[in-house]
Amino acid sequence: MKKYLAAAAVVVALATGVGVYLGSGATAAPASTFVLLDGTQKSTADLKGKVTLVNFWATSCVTCVGEMPKVIATYDKYKAQGYDTLAVAMSYDPPSYVVNFAETRKLPFKVAIDNTGSVAQAWGDVKLTPTTYLVNKRGEIVKRYVGEPDFAELHKLIEKLLAEA
Repeated sequence: MKKYLAAAAVVVALATGVGVYLGSGATAAPASTFVLLDGTQKSTADLKGKVTLVNFWATSCVTCVGEMPKVIATYDKYKAQGYDTLAVAMSYDPPSYVVNFAETRKLPFKVAIDNTGSVAQAWGDVKLTPTTYLVNKRGEIVKRYVGEPDFAELHKLIEKLLAEA
């Protein structure tokens, strides 16, 4: 009986530790290299120092296209305060479609094309679009959205993260 109690105590202690870890809500953004439309590169390390929205999307995704004006408005609202956005087009999205979308919609932020799918793989094997991550100034993922975010809630979280040192 004492063995069972000891084992139960260990399980509870481990569960508590995991809960505390998961409860912090922040894990380091995976090391990745983003190839931008202009051919330049940006790395995960470049995200540090700003609150950044990393949005995995596709031109064929109705929800992605529908939410893009809100993503643009959010960028415009907070960019002067240390906020950035990086839109990552999925590997199956034809590059010419992505370039056309970015140009015709006048996307004001950086757009990357994940030609090999390695970035989506690194960021949790992203398959569904839109999948969006909010990364704090320390380069940690604090929130993941699958589908369109609740933009009012997102704005509150962005403001909280921008206020952090």
